[in-house]
Amino acid sequence: MHVAPVGGTAVQDHVALAEIELCGELIIAASAAEDRLSLESIDEVLRVGEEREAH
Repeated sequence: MHVAPVGGTAVQDHVALAEIELCGELIIAASAAEDRLSLESIDEVLRVGEEREAH
């Protein structure tokens, strides 16, 4: 087992952090919804359409 050294040399995985943020947004949206989220609602939360339009 490898333990990270003490002293602020932590490595950040930006892709993992972005995925965690999106999962959090999905959890918030699902908890606020009265029923299951539709596929369109999930795409909106995940900003799927924005990604397609940007390319």
